[in-house]
Parts: sequence; C-alpha cells; structure tokens
Amino acid sequence: MISDSFPELVSAGESFNEDVLLDGEIIAYKDSIEPFEQLQRRLGRKQPSKNMLHKVPVRFIAYDILERNGKDLRKESLKVRRNHLEQFIHQHQLDRVMISDTIKMDTWSHLVDLHKQSRQYHAEGFMIKSIESQYREGRKRGDWWKWKVNPMTVDAVLLYANRGSGRRANLYSDYTFAVWSSDDKESRTLLPFAKAYSGLTDKEITEVDKFVKKNTKERFGPVRSVVPQLVMEIGFEDIRKSTRHKSGFAVRFPRIMRWRKDKPLDEIDSMDRLQYLLDDKQGGG
Repeated sequence: MISDSFPELVSAGESFNEDVLLDGEIIAYKDSIEPFEQLQRRLGRKQPSKNMLHKVPVRFIAYDILERNGKDLRKESLKVRRNHLEQFIHQHQLDRVMISDTIKMDTWSHLVDLHKQSRQYHAEGFMIKSIESQYREGRKRGDWWKWKVNPMTVDAVLLYANRGSGRRANLYSDYTFAVWSSDDKESRTLLPFAKAYSGLTDKEITEVDKFVKKNTKERFGPVRSVVPQLVMEIGFEDIRKSTRHKSGFAVRFPRIMRWRKDKPLDEIDSMDRLQYLLDDKQGGG
C-alpha cells in the first residue's frame, strides 16, 4: 500500500459521497504535470513532511471508472463509462482529483502532429481506445492501443560492468555507459551518463561477460572498469538536467537497443548529443 505516502489523496477519497472504483494515475502537479522524477521524491515516504507536501504536491488523474455505487461498469462501453466518470468528477469538484483529457481528431495527420508534442507534456505518447470498448483485464489487444513516442537514442561505450542478480549472478550483466565530454578530439574524455541492465540476448550477455573478464582495467569491489571498446545504442524515454550526475544529465528508463559492432569508439556520441536531445524535447521536436 502507498496510501501513507499520499495523505492528501486519502483525504480526497474520504470526501466522496458515493462508492467508486477508479482507474488512474498519481502525478506530481503544480501549474501543470511535473516530471516523473518529482513524483519519485514522494514514493516510499511514510508520513511525508509538510515541507515535502508543499514542494511536491500531487493529484490523481482518472482515466476510467470500473464500478459506481456497487454497479460493475466494466462490461459497459467506454462511451457509457466516460459519461459516468465525467458526472462523478463534476459532482465532486475536488482539486486533488482530475479527469484525463480526451482528444477528438479530424484527421490522422492531426493526431500525428499532436503525438510529436508528447514529451512537452511529460507524456510517453497516447492511449487510443475504441469508444465502444469494454474494460478488459490483462493485456488484451484490439480495442486499446498504446502509441508511445520513439525512444531517444545515444551511441555510448561500455565503461563499467557489475555482476547481475538471480540467474545472472555469475555474469557481468549490469553496465555503465559513457559518452565523450565534447567533440574536441584533443581534449575530450569519457563521461558516464547512464546505467542499463536490459536489451541484450543471453548469447550477447555471455559474450560481453567474456570481454569484461579479459579486458578489466581496475576493480572496485564487485565493479570492474573495462577497456572502452564495446559500443551500444542506448534508448531512453526522457532526459533532464541533473546536479546529481557527473554528466549533468539524467535519463529515464535507459536500456540497450542494439550492440553497435559497426561503430568504433571515436564515433560514439558526445555531451552535445545529450544537450541536443534536451533542447529538442523542450522545443517540442
């Protein structure tokens, strides 16, 4: 249970004068939706301080309604459920509970243009739903379609490796990747910018493990620094400035997209690429 982390939402729910079951999401929200990293500051905090409640206010954004006053609405069409949800939100008028926006499009090209702006609103894309769809459990396909934006990508080099966990406990399968500090070949150095644990096949992980063991430069407990040679394409959902990271950037959900065996160390990306991705996101590109 995460109720203790969000007492203001518990209070909002207790003010309902009818029984409902809502499908939605907790978001950090000030004048608009805040980045996910802000919400992470509240997660896991039991009895957050007044200062934290003030610095990181949250809201519940409702996407759907599954039950109302004992009536199961899951078999009803989305059109009917949406009417119930809009009625409920209108009747309660709570600051902490809001309803998701719906987008009506005239043309597919219009929707494509809006999709390109997703990151400006700290969104991963769209959920496209049939107006006649029921609310189905599990990963049912056909009525709902999650249209995510393509990940941002950077070509980076493996700099550190750590042993994994579980069935990978004996393999070096947790990696730290670096990019060049600049494009100036005379003065540039390698700067770590992201850790990634997923994306490679078992065969590729075994291959990397052998490389790590044969090309270790230094050991720091369970971590090994390696000869910078293995280049990977790293994908992630978002990027932001960060004073906590040596590179000055933090990325969200980094993972390995592919092993770039065709690319040498000299041709990996630099900090300029990270800055470009940040600027492009903020500009809505």
